[in-house]
Amino acid sequence: MSSPLISQRQLDRVMNYIDIGGGEGAQLASGGNRLGGELANGFFVEPTVFAGASNEMTIAQEEIFGPVASVIPFDEPEDALRIANDTPFGLAGGVWTQNLATAHKVSRGINAGTVWVNCYGVLDPAVGFGGTKMSGYGWKGAKEHVESYLYPKAVYINLG
Repeated sequence: MSSPLISQRQLDRVMNYIDIGGGEGAQLASGGNRLGGELANGFFVEPTVFAGASNEMTIAQEEIFGPVASVIPFDEPEDALRIANDTPFGLAGGVWTQNLATAHKVSRGINAGTVWVNCYGVLDPAVGFGGTKMSGYGWKGAKEHVESYLYPKAVYINLG
């Protein structure tokens, strides 16, 4: 189950990306449809996974903001980093590994504002959230966000 999208416009946008993925040669492994039944009147899309995707495909290069994932094979962690960073966006990324050294190396190497290891989408209000590159600069939440509205000032008064 996935959460609803924000609007009909976003639903149409996500469905268009699903069509583009298939049209560019990725194989639809799961999902790809609007949810029906009791959810037919909402903006729900099945969680969608494309296999056989390449990093040059639109579904791998653009922020979809919907439940669509592209599976791109790689052999070495360096290949994964090259693939992950070969995009104009950098909001978030995820790493799945049983090797803690690999988790640290890859998470440091991903050019994104947030990187999750062995989980995805976990947020803590005490930790800011932001992106890099075309995904934006700066942070929302946490003290960094509050401090962006503040400025320091030094005042010196001689009373003598």
